[in-house]
Amino acid sequence: MAALQPLVSHLETQTGQSLNNHRLSTIGGGDINSAYRLQAANIDWFIKLNRASLAEMFVAEAAGLRELADIGAVRVPKVICFGECQQHAYLVLEFIELGALHSRSASLFGEQLALLHQRPQAYFGWHIDNTIGSTPQYNARHDDWVSFWQQQRLGKQLQFAAANGYRGALQSQGGKLLERIGDFFSAYRPHPSLLHGDLWGGNAASDKQGQPIIFDPACYYGDRETDLAMTELFGGFSRDFYAAYQAQYPLDPGYKTRKTLYNLYHILNHLNLFGSGYLNQANSMIAQLLAELN
Repeated sequence: MAALQPLVSHLETQTGQSLNNHRLSTIGGGDINSAYRLQAANIDWFIKLNRASLAEMFVAEAAGLRELADIGAVRVPKVICFGECQQHAYLVLEFIELGALHSRSASLFGEQLALLHQRPQAYFGWHIDNTIGSTPQYNARHDDWVSFWQQQRLGKQLQFAAANGYRGALQSQGGKLLERIGDFFSAYRPHPSLLHGDLWGGNAASDKQGQPIIFDPACYYGDRETDLAMTELFGGFSRDFYAAYQAQYPLDPGYKTRKTLYNLYHILNHLNLFGSGYLNQANSMIAQLLAELN
């Protein structure tokens, strides 16, 4: 940990906090960043590190956490500071002991997420671009959701996939789907909500008091169904969570089809981040969606 001593000294200057006799320990589990816990007298911080060239990624993450905190529907870690030190970009948050979402906390999370989504926003997109994983996520303002999803979400992932060598059926069938996205919204007009943006089970938990907490956001203003769809992508949340959400803010019946459209974005992103193991799933989802339109 001696290599991180300049960062510790830098954080003392940035925060005005004494970090004498600090303890720094590694935290595992992330695919994109390295993470550490820093403890000192009255200090318990979670630190994310990456290359200095990725500093804007942490700027956007901090902005998302602060906006979620301002709404106050669901707890998020408090942002301490962020910036660059030598070869590192860093983001410092309060450290929170996390536990699983059990029945009561899952129900409470469903209610709280619904309250977050019920707060209307002014447009689709966001005030800055950010990342989904380490992939650029473009958030140019749109007043129309369909064009936003075509241009800023699926269209971009298909472009990234082509640049990564994934052509053929993925591009030809994906292009057909792009042209017909509006057909999934003939009877449904979403309003823009502040979204977590990357809401799988690994980014939600509860604190020691059983209060839900969400972290690692990829925020923007969009259709709340996209957050719900991702909760179902990698194993899903509990029935208590979905029942509580539905009771607070019922979903449109067309969600059952559109969730595949929304999760295709994340599968394409996994294809672009992690490789061809996701290609068959992406092609299958595109075929399923095109079949819905025939």
